[in-house]
Amino acid sequence: MKTILSILIMISLSTTASGIGNDQFYKEANVFLQTHVKNGLVDYDAIAKEPTQLNKLIDMIINAQVDSSNSQDYQAFYINAYNLYVIKGIVDDKLSSPLDKKGFFDSIKRKVAGESLTLNDIENKKLRATFHDARFHFVLVCGALGCPPLINQVYSPVTLEKQLEQQTIKALNNNEFIQVKKNRVAVSQIFEWYQEDFIASGKSILEFISKYRKQALPENAKLSFYTYNWKVNKQ
Repeated sequence: MKTILSILIMISLSTTASGIGNDQFYKEANVFLQTHVKNGLVDYDAIAKEPTQLNKLIDMIINAQVDSSNSQDYQAFYINAYNLYVIKGIVDDKLSSPLDKKGFFDSIKRKVAGESLTLNDIENKKLRATFHDARFHFVLVCGALGCPPLINQVYSPVTLEKQLEQQTIKALNNNEFIQVKKNRVAVSQIFEWYQEDFIASGKSILEFISKYRKQALPENAKLSFYTYNWKVNKQ
């Protein structure tokens, strides 16, 4: 499955040209992620030693033109912009945790496609408020170990739906992310902080999780939230 998805990404990167320069952005972001991300962890030290590639991607994000009528390109662009700006912030300030920098998510403005946005603006205004898709929480990576892992591939407009589904399935079948012990199910605080997204369809958090599980959750399971790990997701 991973090989097929990789091939689809490469095909999409050679054919997608939605928005001026966005096709080149996806290609170069893919190379960057394949170079610096392994097993969900980022080689921040290597990026800090040679930041040229990342800085070029940030320049592309700043100058991009995004067409809101092309929903797949729009979503893919802002997901990648979020993840790359997180990496940029951690590298620039040599952070041990994104929380070490005041306002990292909610007040520091980043230039994105002609706008000044915080990371929370990208997540909440550009993505969540527009598309109402709980799967965003498994692809937006906040730079901490508590986040679902960052993949070493760009999110491409052509493969986005498959990637959203794949990352959601992967996270919800990860025994460290969804901790099941007898009739107790402990889950990330992501489900507590963004509960409204997971119950939007009228189902409970556990019902949302069960939809993607290969192994069923215990009947009458009791839900709890374990403490989020804010240590940086470095190699």
